[in-house]
Amino acid sequence: MALFKKKRLEDQIAECAEQYKENYYRLAYSYVKNVDDALDIVQESVYKAIYSGKSLKNQDYIKTWIYKIVVNTSLDFLRKQKKNIVVDEELLESFDFGAIDDYEDFDLQKALDNLPFKYRTVVTLRYFEDMKINEIAEILNENTNTVKTRLYKSLEMLRIKISDEEV
Repeated sequence: MALFKKKRLEDQIAECAEQYKENYYRLAYSYVKNVDDALDIVQESVYKAIYSGKSLKNQDYIKTWIYKIVVNTSLDFLRKQKKNIVVDEELLESFDFGAIDDYEDFDLQKALDNLPFKYRTVVTLRYFEDMKINEIAEILNENTNTVKTRLYKSLEMLRIKISDEEV
C-alpha cells in the first residue's frame, strides 16, 4: 500500500513539473542568467522533489513546494559559482585589452538584477509568476507581512533606480 502512495506522489510531482516547467525555468533563469544552467537547475529540482517527496506534508502544495526547491537549488548553484567566479574574473581581467562598454540605458531586467536576492525573488514570484503573497511566503518560509514589506521595499528601490536613470 505504501508503494502505491509513493508512486502516486511521484506521478503528481512529475505532472506538476511538466505543467509548470516554463515557470520553474523562468524562475531559475532569473537567478543564473544562463539557459543551460537554468535547465540543469530545473532538472535537479524535480529530481530532489521526487527523491524527497516524503517530506511534503500536504500534497495540495506540490506546485509551491517545487518553487521552493527551485529557489533553493538556484541559490546553492550561485553560491558554488561565486567561489569559482572570483578566480575566473581575475584571470579574464588579466587578458582584457579591449575598451569598456559603458551603456546607460535603463532596462527592467538590469534593475531587477541589481536588487538583492530576497527582494528580487519576491518581485519575480509576484509579478512574473503571478503568485499570491501567501504562496510566496510559503515558498520562502517567511511571514506574509515580511513578504509584503520586501515587495514594497523592492518596488521603492526600483522606483529610485528609475528616477536616477531619468535624471
